[in-house]
Amino acid sequence: MGEQGVNERVPGRDALRGARRVVVKIGSALLTNDGRGLDETAIGDWVDQIAELHRRGIEVVLVSSGAVAAGMVRLGWQVRPSAVHELQAAAAVGQNGLTECYEGHFARHGLLTAQVLLTHDDLSNRKRYLNARSALRTLVGLGVVPVINENDTVVTDEIRFGDNDTLGALVANLLEADALVILTDQEGLFDADPRHSASAQLIHEGHADDPSFTAMAGGGGALGRGGMTTKVQAARLAARSGAYTAIASGRQPHVLIRLTEGERLGTLLCPEQAPMAARKRWLAGQLQVRGTLTLDAGAVKVLRDSGSSLLAVGVKAVSGGFVRGDMVVCVDEQGARVAKGLVNYGAEDAVQLMGKPSHRIEAILGYMEAPELIHRDNLVVL
Repeated sequence: MGEQGVNERVPGRDALRGARRVVVKIGSALLTNDGRGLDETAIGDWVDQIAELHRRGIEVVLVSSGAVAAGMVRLGWQVRPSAVHELQAAAAVGQNGLTECYEGHFARHGLLTAQVLLTHDDLSNRKRYLNARSALRTLVGLGVVPVINENDTVVTDEIRFGDNDTLGALVANLLEADALVILTDQEGLFDADPRHSASAQLIHEGHADDPSFTAMAGGGGALGRGGMTTKVQAARLAARSGAYTAIASGRQPHVLIRLTEGERLGTLLCPEQAPMAARKRWLAGQLQVRGTLTLDAGAVKVLRDSGSSLLAVGVKAVSGGFVRGDMVVCVDEQGARVAKGLVNYGAEDAVQLMGKPSHRIEAILGYMEAPELIHRDNLVVL
């Protein structure tokens, strides 16, 4: 194997060199030095790098974990609690320290920060989603660095994003960022778990939608909720707006600078298709699914090949307690996810309509809200 130069350029890496808006996500294990309290030295170093990117004309939005882990240290807790109220208390205590730390370090560079705490509810309503986008764009336009975290103090499992990797991808979608950089305590995505396999090889580049990557990814650590699986899923989600995702070690010197200069560092997962339309991206990013529609093979083919609306005639089974306007997922007869969308009829009506042609809707229900179960404008194929 030949020696690799530190400034080696490879196909696909030019996308990071040309990035003008980047979402950077930093995980809990890094921020708290594996649970030993906020690692102010490391945080200061990442801030220095972000400030340098800012000077180069690159807009940076920071998605930061660490509130719960930092709060645990302040409270003297050794083990991450499982009770929601204790997690919320830890987040409330830790978020203050996290914000102060970032604010102080960015102030050294004359940069203002803005704390933005989000829950899934903030992005699940289309109007609030657009308001969040407008607020973030305004902050970035003013030269302010938004520091975004999930609002763990008020969030419950029912409205949780799941992890900040997912939140980072949704912010990349929201702002139509060129790239999502996920800093972790691993060098990137390996074809096997490097902690257990000496022969594990780092994957340098690949397509975000490659299904084999999910099988390669492992579980999460004790401090964070997101393992490599969530990072692969985040890359797939970010790709819907055309964003490239880099997964790299936050402990690599000058990692952000080197990535944006095109160095072959970590794993780069590339979007394969043209960016999805803005409304479709919003639909694809919805995490709260209220029900499931099982489709026959003909309906699956029509949705995948034609981008059509979903008609009741193609539905074979209905589950869940959804009402009109709720998000439902469409699966094939083997249970594989095909699409998701906003349904025009509640579950009870959908049960009556499944397998029936559209011209019979009014006769069956006594009214017709719409001829389709899900209109194509409110449907996204997964």
